[in-house]
Amino acid sequence: MKVIIADKLSPEAVKRLRTGGIEVNDRSGIEAGELASLIGEYQGLIVRSRTKVSADLFKAATQLKVVGRAGVGVDNIDLAAAREHGIAVVNTPVSTSVAVAELTFALLLSLLRQIPRADDSMKKGQWIKKELEGAELSGKVLGILGVGNIGAQVARRAAAFDMQVLGYDPLLDEQTIQERGAEPVSLDDLYARSDIITLHLPLLRETRGMLGKEAFDKMKWGTYLVCAARGGVIDEAALLAALNSGQVAGAALDVFETEPLGASALVTHPNVVATPHIGAQTAEAQTRAALDVAEEVMNALQDKPLRWQIK
Repeated sequence: MKVIIADKLSPEAVKRLRTGGIEVNDRSGIEAGELASLIGEYQGLIVRSRTKVSADLFKAATQLKVVGRAGVGVDNIDLAAAREHGIAVVNTPVSTSVAVAELTFALLLSLLRQIPRADDSMKKGQWIKKELEGAELSGKVLGILGVGNIGAQVARRAAAFDMQVLGYDPLLDEQTIQERGAEPVSLDDLYARSDIITLHLPLLRETRGMLGKEAFDKMKWGTYLVCAARGGVIDEAALLAALNSGQVAGAALDVFETEPLGASALVTHPNVVATPHIGAQTAEAQTRAALDVAEEVMNALQDKPLRWQIK
């Protein structure tokens, strides 16, 4: 069995695959055209978010049995084409949960305490203490959209900050949401009651542009927004308008509709803290993701049960 790795991955994945008797070709950063010309030789493909696994690529992958996504989101993989060709798609939904949850709070604290502005002013030799009055997390109502693996980790950490936690997830029943540390509420209630809203939703047809003008109009005046989920869930033009009006007091964003992104009006807005999609970028998370995807790809190649197959 042969596996090709198309995106940068921890060396632990290569070691694990080779230990399992798999021939590995690590072609991190390979361009789409070259990958298409080679893919017919391989039974396994491992990607992150950079590589687009299109219908045309699936058509060229005459021997492919499995695509492994080292991470959570699979919007870069044509799932309909995978099903058409009988190719399994697996991801690693738990490996990066802690890293993304911790970044969520790093972004939130940076936003509420104006840490980027404070740091920038110090580096310029300024002392603008009186201009940097922030807000506390304690006592605030945090609304979590998507109470899955990451949302549950966020809820646990919010409790440590003495926050009241609301949760909305159409895929979970009320008892499960409660067990994960959040009060189950309707979407409209979450919008109306939350001081801060954090998104942990996949990018699907149903969620694309979910947070647009209609959603922002239902929120408290001066709501804060955090998104370390997937670009495209937020209507960025509507968010910019809400920031300019004050409906949204500030936003902390790790993901964007277009990536990589330049200095857009949204990123450069004074009430926005932005990072370049670094949610899973910790050494620990990358090692976990590499090992998890290697194990799952090997399971698929050896016709063993799969833990995280995307249906």
